[in-house]
Amino acid sequence: MPRRLASRRKPTRDALLRTPRGPQMQVFLTTEQERALDARLARIEGHLAAVRRMLAEHQDCNSLLVQLAAVKSALNQAILMLLESHMEACIIACAVDAENRAALEGLKEAMAIVLRKT
Repeated sequence: MPRRLASRRKPTRDALLRTPRGPQMQVFLTTEQERALDARLARIEGHLAAVRRMLAEHQDCNSLLVQLAAVKSALNQAILMLLESHMEACIIACAVDAENRAALEGLKEAMAIVLRKT
């Protein structure tokens, strides 16, 4: 079994880690933030499976639209949760470390990605 190189190890999940990667930094969620987001995504996944069952059962369009709107709203809440966690994990931490400009640019890029995709 091949050994992993030290630089390829998965980071510890209990710490907010930033590692250089070109001009940007990688930011990881805390274990608590990761669990909360995972739980929210699991609920969304379950809700979406229920919508698929409704489709297979030939439910009416209005019911499907209402349920899909609920899924979309839940996904928007998950995105918001992730952005808030990003601000707590990176932006505030970087501001303390005098990396304000880079942190704000990272937030701008993250928001641009989210806004482009919605």
